[in-house]
Amino acid sequence: MLVACGKQGSSSAPAAASGASGATAAAPAAGGGGDVIRIGFTTDMSGVYADADGKAGAEAIQMAIDDFGGEVLGKKVELVSVDHQNKADIALSKAREWVDQQNATVLISGTNSAVALATAKLAAEKKIPFFSIGAATARLTNEDCTPYTVHYGFDTVALARVTGNALLDQGLKSWYFLTTDYAFGHSLEKDTTAVVEAGGGKVLGAVRAPLGASDFSSFLLQAKQSKAQVLALANAGADFTNSVRAAIDFGISKEMKVAALVAYINDVHALGIDKAQGLLLTETWFWNQNDETKAFAKRFEEKIKRPPSFVQAGDYSATTAYLNAVKAVGTTDGTKVMEYLKSNPINDMYVKNGKIREDGRLMRPMYLVQVKTPQESTSPWDLYNTLKEISGEEAFTPAAESKCSLLKKS
Repeated sequence: MLVACGKQGSSSAPAAASGASGATAAAPAAGGGGDVIRIGFTTDMSGVYADADGKAGAEAIQMAIDDFGGEVLGKKVELVSVDHQNKADIALSKAREWVDQQNATVLISGTNSAVALATAKLAAEKKIPFFSIGAATARLTNEDCTPYTVHYGFDTVALARVTGNALLDQGLKSWYFLTTDYAFGHSLEKDTTAVVEAGGGKVLGAVRAPLGASDFSSFLLQAKQSKAQVLALANAGADFTNSVRAAIDFGISKEMKVAALVAYINDVHALGIDKAQGLLLTETWFWNQNDETKAFAKRFEEKIKRPPSFVQAGDYSATTAYLNAVKAVGTTDGTKVMEYLKSNPINDMYVKNGKIREDGRLMRPMYLVQVKTPQESTSPWDLYNTLKEISGEEAFTPAAESKCSLLKKS
C-alpha cells in the first residue's frame, strides 16, 4: 500500500539555463547594477532535489526573462545562479555576494528549507524581495516571517493537512515517521503530528535519517517494529524514492501504508507507475491540469525534454510576478515592489487570483491527487487524477493561528 504528498528521485539534471551554469553564472563587474536588474537564484543542481528544480529551474527563470524581451524599465535583466549543494552557508555566501557586489535586487530559492530560512534573513536585512519556491518549512511565514519573504509553493502545514486528513479519513490512526534530519523534515513531522493528533490519531514514534542517506534498511526495520498503520515519509527527492523502493523490497509496504508527505511529480515518474499507482499526493500544480499548464509545459519540454515540476513552473511564475511588479512601480526598490505584490493578485498559468498575504504566504489552492493506474495513463508523464481541490484558506495556517507579527489578528 502506498500513499504520498508532493518530490523526485534521481539527481541527473538537465542542461543549464542560458547565462547560468551548474556553479554560477559568469559574474558581472562588481557594483555594475545601475543598468542591470540582476536576479540571484540558489538551488540544488547536483543532489537529491536536482530533478525537482536544478538547472532546469534556472532555465524556467530565463524563459520568464526572455518573455520580457530581456529587459524591464530599459534595463537588461540578468540571471546569476549557484548550486547550493544543500548547504545553507554556500547559498548565503553567494547570495550576499550578489547583493553586495553585483546589486542583485531579488533572490529566488528553489529547494531546501535551511537555505530558504537563511536567505530570508539576508533579504530582510537588505530589504529586497525573496521568493521561496520549493522549500517546505512553514516557519518562513510563521515564526520566521519577514516583510520581504514570499512563500510561493507548498508548505509543511498544507502538506500535513491535505494528505494527513485524507489518510485519517481512511481510518489510519497510528503513525510512525521516517524523517530527514534537517529543518524541512523537522517541520513536516511536527505539523503532520499536530494534524494526526487533532484527528484522533497517535504517533507511535519516529526515526531521523541524514539527508542523502544511502541505506534506509535500519530505519525501516525500526518503523516495522512499531506496528503502526502508517509509515509517514517526511523526506523528499531521492530520499523519498529510495525509501519507498526499500519499503517495497523489505515487504513493509504490505504491512504499513507508505505515506509520502512530499513527493514531486519527478519522484512518481522515477518510481514508475507500476510501483506508484494509487499513491495519494498533495500537489501545488502539475503540467497537464488544463490548457494553460499544457501550453507552458510544451514550451518547457522544447528546452528540457520533459514536463516541468511545480517548482520549475513556480520559478517561472515568481520571476514573472517580480518583473511585472518592477514594471508597474517603475523601480526595483524592494519595499515598493513588495507593497505592489501584496496589493495585486497574481494570474498566470501557475495560479489564478493568487494573493500574497501580509506574512508572505501566497494563498492559492492545493490539490489532493492520486497516481493513475498504468491503464489510465496516456503518456509516461500523465500521472495524476485530481481527487479534490482545497482552498488556500483551508490548506494553509489560518491568520488567527499564526505566530507571524505581520498579521493582524482579529
